[in-house]
Amino acid sequence: MIQTHGPQDGFTTITLDRADKANALTAAMIADLTQAFRAAVAQGARAIMLTGRGRVFSAGADLGAARAGLATSPLWEELSATIAEAPALTIAALNGTAAGGALGMVLACDLRIAVPGAKIFYPVMKLGFLPQPSDPARLRALVGPSRAAMILMAGQRIEAETALSWGLLDRIVPEDGLEAAARELAADALAASCTHVAGIKRLIGGR
Repeated sequence: MIQTHGPQDGFTTITLDRADKANALTAAMIADLTQAFRAAVAQGARAIMLTGRGRVFSAGADLGAARAGLATSPLWEELSATIAEAPALTIAALNGTAAGGALGMVLACDLRIAVPGAKIFYPVMKLGFLPQPSDPARLRALVGPSRAAMILMAGQRIEAETALSWGLLDRIVPEDGLEAAARELAADALAASCTHVAGIKRLIGGR
């Protein structure tokens, strides 16, 4: 349910491939995502694009798995830490809505691009769960405390255009243009050495 392509010229694509279930995540998928990022780094990727198949990036945790304990599993934090610490340019390419725990891996990426119809929401208040520990700080760093509260406490669904104006997204691109946009953003990193990419990311500071 996780597909990896690359590295090809230093560019790796990691794809959530459970479109029939809105790319809802199971524990096995989260573990596979973590391993996919680690493998990409080990293979010399200088840029990594994370995307999904179908019309939804991810609905978050699979509901059955969430009720069985996945909603509070440490696997989420392990995944987001792996992405944040990857010595490569990481790009979340949202092919559609990102919801719930899936937002954590989006926030952990260095850049975020999305198709026009994408929405972002994290209904932890309604569902009775706390967000994953690192997510509120990453969200606040991007949009500020009031807008973080709009998402985490007021349960607002943020349209792509609003997310762009808030700084939660970096670009909105056509539905068929996600990979091209990601490759354009990654061009300088792909032309550099792994050491150079890692050094600049370290100077910027981890997410």
